[in-house]
This record gives sequence, structure tokens and C-alpha cells, in this order.
Amino acid sequence: MTTFGPIDARPYAWPYDGAIDPATTALVNIDWQTDFCGPGGYVDTMGYDLNLTRAGLAPTMEVLAACRAVGMLVIHTREGHLPDLTDCPPNKLWRSQRIGAGIGDAGPCGRILVRGEPGWDIVPEVYPIEGEVVIDKPGKGAFYATELDLVLRTKRITHIILTGITTDVCVHTTMREANDRGYECLLLEDCTGATDVGNYEAALHMVTMQGGVFGAVARSSALLAALDTTAPRWLRSRRPLSTPASRDWRRPTPRGSTRSRWSRRSSPASRPPTTRRSGSTSSPPTHCCSRPRS
Repeated sequence: MTTFGPIDARPYAWPYDGAIDPATTALVNIDWQTDFCGPGGYVDTMGYDLNLTRAGLAPTMEVLAACRAVGMLVIHTREGHLPDLTDCPPNKLWRSQRIGAGIGDAGPCGRILVRGEPGWDIVPEVYPIEGEVVIDKPGKGAFYATELDLVLRTKRITHIILTGITTDVCVHTTMREANDRGYECLLLEDCTGATDVGNYEAALHMVTMQGGVFGAVARSSALLAALDTTAPRWLRSRRPLSTPASRDWRRPTPRGSTRSRWSRRSSPASRPPTTRRSGSTSSPPTHCCSRPRS
């Protein structure tokens, strides 16, 4: 298989061993869920600016299409809890209730951060396609209480490219966990976002300390330039796994940005999702769940 890179990153050209091999590299999209970047979800209920958490969504769409085109393993994660909340630590539940967004409480997008609810699912722009791995996690890190490490090692993955939300919590925790396990990590800074700009900037800076203590940071344009090949026609025609039409957030390219050849739009179907588990800066829409659940 063709290798690519290395790419311009800081504090070192990534990866450290000189080349990106799609056979041993995975794209990990962390928690692109309605609860974290959609109206009526967990973050919205807490009162944070959704433009901050959605800022990395459009670049992630381009990266996702590029990685699919070169045959890279794609993994998606979702944070959420069992309906009876038996896997939700009491202090986590207490904290969420204290700030007015109690886990398990009813909201515009169903029960907050509960598996199977509309708000818990991945947004249509980056929804998994058939064959991609979906990891459901109860905590902030994607390795805790999940099969992620087993999946990566079974697939002989040694390098990880990260996108997702939020930069300072779930993304950072996962990157730290991966680094401790020996994975070579790259965080795409424009493919992530946080509820606070200062936290976002600090999280990126931490990665680059001590010569790259957790890995490296780059812009998506550097990766896309390295993966500069035309996606095959069969890939461009593939549709994501079915998502409810009521949550179709397709929007035009944000003003001032340039859409590359990698951009693609999902075509959600009308049935609730059935995913295979291995175990923009523009204003958000007015609502995530515009019609009753069936």
C-alpha cells in the first residue's frame, strides 16, 4: 500500500518514523454527537456556544472522506450511558445535575447522554458508513471500559489521527491514553473544538510540550495535501448508515472557507441508525429533533 508524508506538524514532522501508512493508521473521530454539538443536546443545555464545538465539523468532513479514499481504518466514538444509568458514576451524575443538564434527564433530543436517544447519536455530516467501527464509551477517554485497544491491535494499528470534541476533555483524554499505550498520535487542530477558547488553546499547547509529550498537532490542510489522490467513484457514491431525516444538518460551505475535493454531504435515510459495533463555523440549526421519534 502507498505511504504518505511525513506532514508539517508541531513540534515535529509527523509521524516520527517518517511515513503515514494507511494500513497501520486509524482516523479516530471522537464524540461528534448531537449532545456535544447540536441544539437541544447536553452542551447546549449547559448554555455553551455551539459554534465553538461545531467549529471543526466542516474540516473533519474533508479529512474523513480523504481517509476513506485511501483505505484507512475509521473509528467513531460515542459517549453515553445505559438507560438505567448503572454505568454512570454518582459524582458524574451529581455534577451534571448541579449545572442543570442532568444525565438521563429528558430534553429536546431525548434523555441526555443516554444510549439510543437522538441526542446521543453522531451528527449526519460525519456519520459512519457500513463497515466502520463505532465504539460506545461510558467515560471521557475512548480506551476506558471499551474494546478500542483490542480493535486497534487486532488491526495492527500503530498510528492514530484524532478529530472530535471536546479538545480539552474527551479528545485530550483519549490522546493521553493512546500515547501511554505506545500509539503515535496526531491531533488535527482545526478538526476539534471546545466549549472555551482558552481551554482549546491550552490543550493544543500541552501536546507540543517536552518535544511532543503526547504526540503532534497539525492542520487538516497538511494531512489533505499528503493524501492528495482522487477518491474512487465507488467510494464517492457510498451513503452513511441510515440516520433520521429530521436531523439532516446539511448546510453550505462556511463563508471564507474553501471546500476541497474531499468534501461530501451525507444523504440520511429515514430510519433510526443501526451501526456495527466492534463489541463550522456557521450558525447551528434551530433544533435537532424537529419531529417526534417513531
